[in-house]
Amino acid sequence: MKKLVLFFLCPLWCFSQTSYQDLQLLLEQKNYTKAEALVTPIVTSNPTDVKAIELLGDTYAYQEKWDEAMEQYKKLTSLKPKVANYHYKYGGALGMKALSVNKLSALVYLSDLKEAFLTAAKLDKNHIETRWALVELYMQLPAIVGGSKDTSLKYAEELEQLSKVDGYLAKGYIYEYDDEAILAERYYKKAIEIGGSITCYNKLSEFYENQKQPEKAISNIEEAQEKLQRNGLHYQLGKVSAEYNMQLEKGEACLKNYIKNYSPEDGVPIAWANYRLAQIYRQKNNKTEALKYINLAVKELPEIKVFQEERSAILKL
Repeated sequence: MKKLVLFFLCPLWCFSQTSYQDLQLLLEQKNYTKAEALVTPIVTSNPTDVKAIELLGDTYAYQEKWDEAMEQYKKLTSLKPKVANYHYKYGGALGMKALSVNKLSALVYLSDLKEAFLTAAKLDKNHIETRWALVELYMQLPAIVGGSKDTSLKYAEELEQLSKVDGYLAKGYIYEYDDEAILAERYYKKAIEIGGSITCYNKLSEFYENQKQPEKAISNIEEAQEKLQRNGLHYQLGKVSAEYNMQLEKGEACLKNYIKNYSPEDGVPIAWANYRLAQIYRQKNNKTEALKYINLAVKELPEIKVFQEERSAILKL
């Protein structure tokens, strides 16, 4: 941290590539406000430094300051109009801003949003993230403002040419969104066959949960665990067990394994595993154990409303 302060105090001419790496590290550590404070004066004094502008835009985006992020990413598209990723980031910020306002206000951003993503796709034929954005955009837009399943499938086909796994996942998403469950399941399974990653398995598990098919979700999670050995999958199975009141012994064992082997890389805080255990014990009518685990969850994350609701339900046993 002392090193970063020294860079901040140095003249701008000594703001080197190493400084960018330090700022990127701050973002990876989720220290967004400090990164913003360090890079803002650099951008102010060097208004054409595209790397610094991008980093500042990223600090805003991570903090969900969409207006500020849009401003910085827009600068990038003006300074470097042929860089696809800058248009992609600008479109992403526009999209998140549109999601944060009401539907009528969101229409104001629609034209620039589409233009940004389409420009990125045109500039870089291999830009996977842009094509994913276009797949989702054209599926979610109402037809009256340009939404089109056929257009979405067109970009899914482009994705498939770049990455079969992404193409199959995109088609699974499209068919799931369009309530074509058989086709959606087929493409999610094809993605697993080709890729076999945790993302592929999670997409199929989420699909089964959305389809109210918990048995299939649990079976898929178990297959993933056998192949990938990820602690996070213990939580996923326990969650399904708790939510659907099924295979409770298996769910209980998985959640306890998750807690025992927990590391921050697993993603879901331990409080949520304790909450799921409380649900399982409530369904077993074990009030003592249910209260024990829900109290642990509430102690760690007291602001979570569903934890308080679960505690009230347990107290009524």
